[in-house]
Amino acid sequence: MLKKRSVVLAGHATSVALEPEFWTVLDRMAEARGLSHAGFLTWVDETRGRRPLASACRLLALAYAASETIIVEP
Repeated sequence: MLKKRSVVLAGHATSVALEPEFWTVLDRMAEARGLSHAGFLTWVDETRGRRPLASACRLLALAYAASETIIVEP
């Protein structure tokens, strides 16, 4: 099930629908940067290039989660 968040980007109201697990990671990223949800989505929008906003959010969340993963050698 997707969870929607609404935000105004570049003067236009829009919403982003993502799975709750992605929002959890994105919320951690926003907190680490000292940004609100809207501020973080604005930053993503400004840096995403031509990629769709939801895709950019998912890819950022995956990259962040991967960087937090600790691999333990046996």
